[in-house]
Amino acid sequence: MKNIVELKKVSKVYQIGDNQFKALDDIDLCINQGEMVVILGPSGAGKSTLLNLIGGMDTPTYGEVIIDGENISKYNEDKLSDYRAENVGFIFQFYNILPSLTVKENVDIVKDIVKSPISTEEALKGVGLEEHSKKFPNQLSGGEQQRVSIARAIAKNPKLLLCDEPTGALDSKTGVEVLKLLRKQCDGNEGANTVIIVTHNSLIADIADTVIHVKNGKIEKVVTNEHPKKIDEVKW
Repeated sequence: MKNIVELKKVSKVYQIGDNQFKALDDIDLCINQGEMVVILGPSGAGKSTLLNLIGGMDTPTYGEVIIDGENISKYNEDKLSDYRAENVGFIFQFYNILPSLTVKENVDIVKDIVKSPISTEEALKGVGLEEHSKKFPNQLSGGEQQRVSIARAIAKNPKLLLCDEPTGALDSKTGVEVLKLLRKQCDGNEGANTVIIVTHNSLIADIADTVIHVKNGKIEKVVTNEHPKKIDEVKW
């Protein structure tokens, strides 16, 4: 199976006054293309820092971040911006959709920055919002707003779909529906899309192909689920 993400001896060090804080400490990691991967750990473990490095929103202090054979840790800010636009879809705990735009317009905004977008109509249909395209965010539930952010991310047709606590602001029933949509991204498109979810919710690990346990800036272990549970099998 092809590696889509490879980190080699990666550290991220922040200078705080006279002290240094290692958010990530000399980690090595490989992630296979087409998998649903969960990065699991407590608050402050380094999960979001790891996601930011993979997404090109930050750069390592030491080491290499290689995405689909390209060492993005050597990119300048312009190349990182192009990398993010072309290769990465982001989904966050808080939806980051624009309140002054309709559902359709929120998804449309990505079409001008990528070469091979999925049509807005197809993306909205994929998340069950095709009948809400003319509504504004304040006319939607929290779960529906999160689905707009997912539609916007998948409309880019990204290699990597990076999710930082995507169900953290949702009730369990709505969270399950969001996870089903994310699983659908891995299972479709002939394995071209890889989903990486940062969470502290250990239940989500049960449905993942691979679980990366992070603590104190280090990878404690990487677990492969030979038989991931179906989402409806988990007692949320």
